[in-house]
This record gives sequence, structure tokens and C-alpha cells, in this order.
Amino acid sequence: MSTAVVLTKEELLQHWLGHRNLTRRIIEAFPESELFNYSIGGMRTFAELTKELLSIAEPGLRGIVERDEVGYTHDLPLETKEALLKRWDEDTPKIVQLFNRIPEEDFHIEHNLFGEYKFPIYSNILYFIDNEIHHRGQGFVYLRSLGIEPPHFWERF
Repeated sequence: MSTAVVLTKEELLQHWLGHRNLTRRIIEAFPESELFNYSIGGMRTFAELTKELLSIAEPGLRGIVERDEVGYTHDLPLETKEALLKRWDEDTPKIVQLFNRIPEEDFHIEHNLFGEYKFPIYSNILYFIDNEIHHRGQGFVYLRSLGIEPPHFWERF
């Protein structure tokens, strides 16, 4: 019996990196003050949302690779736009390196992400991407409400 492949491991990684590229451009588009102080309807600032994304992607992927269920930590001392972008840029090659260490045959093995979310590895990776898209959407709304035209959502590279 043959198994059809819809998406290769490398294609999934490139898809994720495209989203990371676009999210980085959203961070860049924010004026410094609004990045850390502006929100709508009680939602978190985009800096807080970015810190969440930074607390999930690389640490979560590292946990998968090392089969470690270490808990989620979200208290990142990143207090400037420059610091957020620097960390974003430092994490991206780490994500590539970690992702490439996952054997393709392991993608269906369950992993208890952060000791809380027991799903197959591919599902955890899709969660990283979905969560980023969700929060980036909030960033789009914030930028538009500030009169700033965000990058087109389909322009990921």
C-alpha cells in the first residue's frame, strides 16, 4: 500500500518560516511605543503576543527534539522592539536546526508539549504555526486601527 504525501517535511518547514518572516514584518511595522502599550478591547499588546510566540516556538520545538516536557515559561525580559526582533532572528536558525533533527517517522509520535498538551508531534508543530497566525491577525487589526497599512498576509517571503 502506498502512502500519498501531501506536504514534505521541508515544505512544512518552509511554510512555517514564511509565517515567521511575515510576523517579523508585522513587529517591524509597529512604532515602538504602540508595540508595548497599544491594545484594543482588553487584548494584550503585540509585544506581549510576540513574547508568547517566542516562548512557544523554539522552546516547544526543543522540548520535542529532546523529548522534554518542561513547562511553558512566558516571562521574557524583552523590553524594546530591537530586543524582540533580535530574539526573533536568533530563534529562527535554531528552529530550522531543531526541526531538521526530528526524524520524519517521528511526526506521528505523541509528545506532551510543555507537560500539558499530549498530541502527535505534527499536531504540536501545526499549533505553533496556527497560534502565530492567530496572534499576527491581532497585530494586523492593531496596525490598521493605528492607520498603518500592514504587509499583505500572503507575502510571506
